[in-house]
Amino acid sequence: MKEIKMKFGKELSSEMVPEWQQAYVDYKYLKTLVKEINRFKRKPNPHGNGMTTTETLYGTSNGQKRHGVGGGYGQIRSSSTVVEIEGITTAPIQVSSTARDGYETTFFMTTDKGGEYELVFFRRLDDEFNKADKFCKEKVEEVMKEAAMLNKQMDALIAFRLKMKEERPAEMTCLVSTEPTEYTPMNVKVHAIEEGGSSRAGRSDEDDVEEEEYNDTIYKPANDMGKMKDAMPAPIEVLSSIKINYGNETPRSTIRSVFKDSNGTELKFNSSNLRKIEEKLSSAFVEFHRKLWFLKSYSFLNVLALSKILRKYDKITSRDASKSYMTMVNNSCLGSSDEVIMRLMDHVETTFIKHFTNGNRTKGIDILRPKAKRDRHRVTFSTGFLGGCMFSLVVALVAIVRIRNVLQGDGQKKRYRVNYTFIFGFKQGTELGYKQILFVAFTICTFALLCILANLDMEADPKTKDYKALTELLPLALLIAMFIVLVLPFNIFYRSSRYFFLTCLFHIFVAPLYKVTFPDFFVADQLCSQAQTLRSIEFYICYYGWGDYKVRESTCGKSQVFNAFLFIVVAFPFFSRFLQCMRRVFEERSIEQRYNSFKYALVVVAVCLGMAYEVDHEKDRQNMWRVLGGVASAIAVVFCTYWDLVHDWGLLNRKSKNRWLRDELLLPYKEVYFIAMILNVVLRFAWMETVLDFQFGSVHSQITIAFVASLEIIRRGIWNFFRLENEHLNNVGKYRACRTISLPFEYDEDQ
Repeated sequence: MKEIKMKFGKELSSEMVPEWQQAYVDYKYLKTLVKEINRFKRKPNPHGNGMTTTETLYGTSNGQKRHGVGGGYGQIRSSSTVVEIEGITTAPIQVSSTARDGYETTFFMTTDKGGEYELVFFRRLDDEFNKADKFCKEKVEEVMKEAAMLNKQMDALIAFRLKMKEERPAEMTCLVSTEPTEYTPMNVKVHAIEEGGSSRAGRSDEDDVEEEEYNDTIYKPANDMGKMKDAMPAPIEVLSSIKINYGNETPRSTIRSVFKDSNGTELKFNSSNLRKIEEKLSSAFVEFHRKLWFLKSYSFLNVLALSKILRKYDKITSRDASKSYMTMVNNSCLGSSDEVIMRLMDHVETTFIKHFTNGNRTKGIDILRPKAKRDRHRVTFSTGFLGGCMFSLVVALVAIVRIRNVLQGDGQKKRYRVNYTFIFGFKQGTELGYKQILFVAFTICTFALLCILANLDMEADPKTKDYKALTELLPLALLIAMFIVLVLPFNIFYRSSRYFFLTCLFHIFVAPLYKVTFPDFFVADQLCSQAQTLRSIEFYICYYGWGDYKVRESTCGKSQVFNAFLFIVVAFPFFSRFLQCMRRVFEERSIEQRYNSFKYALVVVAVCLGMAYEVDHEKDRQNMWRVLGGVASAIAVVFCTYWDLVHDWGLLNRKSKNRWLRDELLLPYKEVYFIAMILNVVLRFAWMETVLDFQFGSVHSQITIAFVASLEIIRRGIWNFFRLENEHLNNVGKYRACRTISLPFEYDEDQ
């Protein structure tokens, strides 16, 4: 079978770090400029060879500084690859570095046919290269600082381990047996990359020899101790200048910070603290290695893009400009940082394997370099099969409801990349794709519909009509089965995702004791749209717990305990979000979170007034609750709608280049955003039906409730897409592609 090769432009787009997209070389636009050159050169009689054309073309290249034409070469009229002057051969371009703007190309062939187009090409090429080179320098400097910080953290960890070995030798036997006899920090002794030269520029042979000797001392066995003085264990004295950084991420640390516990950061040498320290440092190493991998890929892809676009230019113009330009690129930070990054990656891997996986290289590499997730055909097949089953069961359900009059009695595909894996902090390789999510959804829907059809069939069949209690137990059996699957400790049914969900739920229930992260408040927002689901769970507890299912008559509504808990269950998600916002107010000193907390306080009031109208059957008081609930709900809906559109979605910006939207959009069709905004407003007000209690003729009240609940779930689904898009674009704007891990030790800088 013939292998289909992907075009480089598409390959570059697919391999980009999404959050750094704006910092990459704009290969697509440079390719457009090359095509313009080719199109002009093919014209038989080109018109407008003046500089006006140049000004017009360059108007799209971000208004950068114009490049000069080489002095002394203005009279040369030649279309050949090189230019000869008095026996001296020179290239058609000359690249020089400037103190402020980076690198600048002087083009000598402006008087040739299409020369002004080529000048525009080199101007934009310089702009794109300087942008990428500047970003690369910033990131290299950033990782060097992080490497130095990780060295200090490792010093503290080794000292901590040695101290524990002294105090509790018996407990530490297993750990110390695999611990090296000496510790040498990661080699971050890398010479700064000078502008216009590689990392080796300006270094003598003696420096190279010294560095080689220094590198040779990294991770040497203990019998070479005589040859190196730097490879000594981290001194225990370092412990006198550090504290354990607990942060405010757990209930215990939060309570400590509230009561100003001065002893909260004292070093306590126990296995629990050691385990926490190692977990934090291990996560920091993984994220640091990930950042290095991103940076390596970034420099490689940009250099490759520059090389390919220059080769296209040379092929069209029959010049030899790529050689001199790529020489400059290879000597820049963008082209020469690969050696620095690879050396640092090697040292990170060696340190991680040595100190966190007990020398098990396979295990260490699997953690640092997780393999890409493989699509499984059985998931694809099962998703399609269950989707078909669900559709068939829905048709059957509609048919059986219509035929038996059950309710008449009483009673072109394009994908847009959003880095959700990074946003939610999933462990790489464990995140669920759309196929897995659809598989889970279709499975649940299939079993739920099967239970409904089984219930209806048993009701209608005279042979099974006597098994009323068994019929009523079908929904409970489905709920229990789903709960068991959710809490199963075995590595089946996407265990990491189930545990992630349970962890988020636990953080929501104990808010505000845990530090608020994006997954926590995102899941809490989902619960805010699941009020009917939470009410149904409470009803299940009452209906089955009190034995009402045996007589098939619910007495839950007559219980004051049930009605009191109904207030708590319905208001809990909103109150939890209120507590999360208050935590962020105190931690971040954010005025925006104050308004957000006020929004959820309004919703709690509106929900409680609505529930009062529902459970209070006194006619006079019911009218009062209805009016108060309607007013409070209207205010809450207006406030929440404004917050959805302006803050959560980042839209309704009058000064944006996309009027009434935001500056950066993932979807090219702006009307999609306006439709989503209109739907959000309409579906928000549909929620008020629960308070205003609209009657729709002969439509069963339970159908109305189910319909309104479904509309709210649809609204929340739409909200999810645009909320994640806005979060992704905020990360892109700040080039955040890796998580920030809080390090376990705090150094006292005075010491």
